[in-house]
Amino acid sequence: DEQLVESGGDSVQAGGSLTLSCAASGFMYHTYNTYCMAWFRQAPGQAREGVAAIESNGRTNYADSVKGRFTISRDNSKNTLYLEIHNLKPEDTGMYYCAADAWGTGGTVLERARYNFWGQGTQVTVSP
Repeated sequence: DEQLVESGGDSVQAGGSLTLSCAASGFMYHTYNTYCMAWFRQAPGQAREGVAAIESNGRTNYADSVKGRFTISRDNSKNTLYLEIHNLKPEDTGMYYCAADAWGTGGTVLERARYNFWGQGTQVTVSP
């Protein structure tokens, strides 16, 4: 079965840093390195929003709110996606989800509708 498993979430103080990881396994349609991958986050009572994406060619995209603080990367040899977060702010608090466009859906890389596989999420809590 296809799985995306996130890890690395924690409770930290503002100004701190975290690195989130997402391990992919069980995908049959294409190889992992052909997928567009992304990180989304969802704060309590808020819609899930895309924060960073990385295409199969390595091109990255970021939400304006995280540019300069978040870095998305991938290690195709390990089928793993990463999100480095620096200078954390209380408004970064939320559940962070890894997502994969394994079907080649296409479209806007930070739009939720593009992605067909999702992890269960890892919680990031930032205190003032």
